[in-house]
Amino acid sequence: METKETDLVSFLYVGVDVHKDQHTAVATNCFGQTLFEKEIDNSQEEFAELVSKVKILAENKKLKPVFGLEDTSAYGQRLALRLCQDFPVKVVSPVLVVRERKRLTHPEKSDSQDALGVARALISRIGTLPDFSISKTSEISKGLKDLTVDREFLVKEQTRIKNQLHRLLHRAYNSEYRAKFKNPFAVRALEYWLKHPVPAELSGNILLKNQIRRKVKRLKNIKKEVVEMEEEMKILLDQTEQKLDTLNGCGLVSASAVLAEIKDIDRFNSPNALARYGGFCPGEKSSGKRIRHIKSKSGNRKLNMAVHRIVLSQLGIHGNKYSKEYFKKKIGEGKNKSQAICCLKRKMVNIIYMMLKHKAAYDYAARC
Repeated sequence: METKETDLVSFLYVGVDVHKDQHTAVATNCFGQTLFEKEIDNSQEEFAELVSKVKILAENKKLKPVFGLEDTSAYGQRLALRLCQDFPVKVVSPVLVVRERKRLTHPEKSDSQDALGVARALISRIGTLPDFSISKTSEISKGLKDLTVDREFLVKEQTRIKNQLHRLLHRAYNSEYRAKFKNPFAVRALEYWLKHPVPAELSGNILLKNQIRRKVKRLKNIKKEVVEMEEEMKILLDQTEQKLDTLNGCGLVSASAVLAEIKDIDRFNSPNALARYGGFCPGEKSSGKRIRHIKSKSGNRKLNMAVHRIVLSQLGIHGNKYSKEYFKKKIGEGKNKSQAICCLKRKMVNIIYMMLKHKAAYDYAARC
């Protein structure tokens, strides 16, 4: 929705702070003055009541309603879908809400204050805030994000269980268990520990045997669950028709993580916009004649981490020769390793953007 500065006075700005069980809505005029406040349950009946109240208020004030939601991906998605049937709905970043709250003389944290902050952010940035929309790509991205988060939890649990099993096997076999298998957690090794959890001289230690068997069974189940999740990731990736996994160092999991955070590439009109979203642009910290640029700590950190892992893989032994040459070039310009990696990540964002925008496979020649 494009707006001119002269149109700002004609809108009724409704900010909504969403939660699991209830939402808080605050409506204001263009000056940020509160016109009404309402708490509703997360149900269709309450949504309809809010819509009715906003329509009545807008008619009385002769204003056009526009909604801003701080969260439209989890608890607020059902509300956003309902509101889209009658009103324009904008997505408001939580960062903007925090900034609006800090501007207050006495900043306080409450649902009503957050909803008011959403409304004020809507007033100041209505021309630049993205519209809420549900597309096939965004739905797939949401599924990828759920799978990525679940897989991350499983991998962390797997690491904890491996550490516990290391301790138990050492108690049973001492350091001899390391000599039995090169990888004590391989499929063949787990089958062996399941049949022979302790040596013959400790066969009477039922407690230790049961502990080891429980850990082994849980590890086998986790491995199975991880494989199932990766198969589901592959199905979703195929539906996007993207070829991000053709990029060196970007396997199935990394490609899923990148797509899960970017959602729809059409949200970004240039690689620079994507770089700002992911926090890949260095921030300026200058004073007087001293010009400095530092690593940015803002932006989507999960996307930043996913690209960081891709870059590190490309700098490995079996990595990408063009990335290695670019890295060495930056080192030769006087940058340290951390700064050179930041430069390479920024370059990688350009490549990822073009691959997603055109649904193209990675091409070495295009990078030269």
